[in-house]
Amino acid sequence: MTAPIRVIYSGGPTILLEFGGMRLLTDPTFDPAGGAYSTPVYTLHKTTGPALDPEALGRIDAVLLSHDHHVDNLDRSGRAFLSRASRILTTPAAADRLGSPAIGLMPWQSVDLRAPDGRILRVTGTPARHGPADGDRGPVTGFVLAFTNAPEDAVYVSGDTVWYAGVAEVSRRFSVRVAVLFLGAARVREVGPAHLTMTADEAVLAARTFAGAAILPLHYEGWEHFSETREQSAAAFRAAGLEHRVRWMEAGQPMTIAL
Repeated sequence: MTAPIRVIYSGGPTILLEFGGMRLLTDPTFDPAGGAYSTPVYTLHKTTGPALDPEALGRIDAVLLSHDHHVDNLDRSGRAFLSRASRILTTPAAADRLGSPAIGLMPWQSVDLRAPDGRILRVTGTPARHGPADGDRGPVTGFVLAFTNAPEDAVYVSGDTVWYAGVAEVSRRFSVRVAVLFLGAARVREVGPAHLTMTADEAVLAARTFAGAAILPLHYEGWEHFSETREQSAAAFRAAGLEHRVRWMEAGQPMTIAL
């Protein structure tokens, strides 16, 4: 059995995940609060700064970057941070834009990383859909992490996705013990009314599907375009009788989760 994992929540979609001696960072966002990020179509507003100082993070073995083309998943300081990572695992399109050391993963494609103790951490790209099926918000990926000598102790990081068949397929292919789910039901009025990340009700479906897994909600606060709060998601888990499986992270505070 794999040793417990340790996570530190920085804010938005960013956590430092320590797993079997490996140090992994999800979607780096390190800009201060108050930023406005304009595109020709919409403007996103950041409301919360990071709890972690990127200069104090130390060694990062890999960045798990769900996508590079939305600033709430890779802001300006986060993009600058990428140069410090040994590897960046992301979509093929993002890898093409970012260049080395970025590695693009198609769904179900894996890359093996050697841990300090010699074991192999296999990182597998997983399907993700950033909103309704008839939309086009660019490719996104999730990730499954599991040591090859302990495949029964997998960690799933959903990335920006709604609940759909591709996410359900992850549960059939892997023994997920910890599921990091991007929630908040993100909505951007200028691109339509549909939610672009999981709603609270979808998170309940995910929790039921990843039966027995600890659920770590992520990416539900820190930006104005989230339409559902932590309280709404917590209420949905509570109504479904699943609140005992949810681990809410507090910014800057380490949390250890047994596998």
